[in-house]
Amino acid sequence: MIERPRYIEKLVSYKDNGRVKIITGIRRCGKSYLLKELYASYLHLNGIDEKHFVYIALDDFDNSHLWNPVELNKYIRSLIVDNQMYYIVIDEIQNVFDIKNPIFTNGKIVKAKKTDEDKLGFVQVVLGLMKIENVDLYITGSNSRFLSKDIVTDFRDRGDEIHVLPLSFSEFVSVYGDDYEKAYEEYSLYGGMPRTLLYSKQEDKEKYISDLYYLTYTKDVLEHHDKSKFVELDTLTLVVASNIGSLTNPNTISNTFKSEEHIDISTQTIYSYLEELEDSYLISKVSRYDIRGRKHIGALFKYYFSDIGIRNSRLNYMHNDKGHIMENIIYNELKYRGYNVEVGVVEVYSKDQNNKTIRVNYETDFIAKKGSRCYYIQSAYDIINEDKYIQETKSLSLINDSFKKILVVRQSAPITHDEKGITTIGIVDFLLNENSLDL
Repeated sequence: MIERPRYIEKLVSYKDNGRVKIITGIRRCGKSYLLKELYASYLHLNGIDEKHFVYIALDDFDNSHLWNPVELNKYIRSLIVDNQMYYIVIDEIQNVFDIKNPIFTNGKIVKAKKTDEDKLGFVQVVLGLMKIENVDLYITGSNSRFLSKDIVTDFRDRGDEIHVLPLSFSEFVSVYGDDYEKAYEEYSLYGGMPRTLLYSKQEDKEKYISDLYYLTYTKDVLEHHDKSKFVELDTLTLVVASNIGSLTNPNTISNTFKSEEHIDISTQTIYSYLEELEDSYLISKVSRYDIRGRKHIGALFKYYFSDIGIRNSRLNYMHNDKGHIMENIIYNELKYRGYNVEVGVVEVYSKDQNNKTIRVNYETDFIAKKGSRCYYIQSAYDIINEDKYIQETKSLSLINDSFKKILVVRQSAPITHDEKGITTIGIVDFLLNENSLDL
């Protein structure tokens, strides 16, 4: 059993608050297990009997009749037979289809079109159930028909979103074993999708991750496009996977398609595909922030994969660029800990050899913010000498505020602090210690 205490803590904090709990995340990251096993166990240990915990899996064929919102609503209400609190989980709720309001169809169930008005779907079912005082409601969804931005619109101030990521490194090693160095190498290659831990053979892990990408994630995105667009989408994920941690935008990607892949694809189409890859939680876009100017910088962004194993699989494990892989892992860890993350830019003016003023931008990999706390984090896989250390910490040394500055390296060594206030910590210690940002 893989414990996921951070998510259980958040679920407990939202329990019985009168709002719907919306659990999102990439497919197969463990949302169902979190609710059906871990949260259910917590509730049972705290006095909730089995009849008052209802779990409805809408990806189960036996429950396909509940895709009809009328039947789903009727079924759930039939289970509420007393005044005690009911904890109801509707898993993969995006399978519920929209229907025309039966008032206008003489009571018949007619599947609605996208353009139809007065539709009824899972949103109306959820809003109705929320009016029942002894119902605490939880819903999950995975694909691009169940997006965070849609949730904000549909439930406004009536829902709390809990976004679930693949296993963090600390969750991964909780069942992997005590050889943390070996565990990190495994994690940096195959990522944190929970099911990979069930396979002992390399080829089985690789096949599972490949199938996830080709049979699940790609299908989710292509449901909005003609199937002939598969090559474009597949090539785009290849380009993004090859450039994690590098500055890019739809225009530069479009140029890459033309120059390297010999595919003519518009910037607008690239933008649309990138949005849908984000909406399916496969990748994340990170904006740049001018640290001295205190403003966001547009045009160029960085992209990271929500699971490094999926990224490596898409590249057939050929691009073993350990520095960028470590950077992606650090990004996911910061998101797991609940930080808002941006790329930091320090703008410096200096004189060139002709005494002409030039502008130079130094980049800090991450700015991690939560409330009033702020941390500057630089990832450097290998510090081989003093010159390399000076190079990697240049951007941190140019930041003149009092927030913590951290250099994360691959080597395992005691945590150090230099005269500029920069803390150096090994990646394994950084990932395993919940308070590593404050050491």
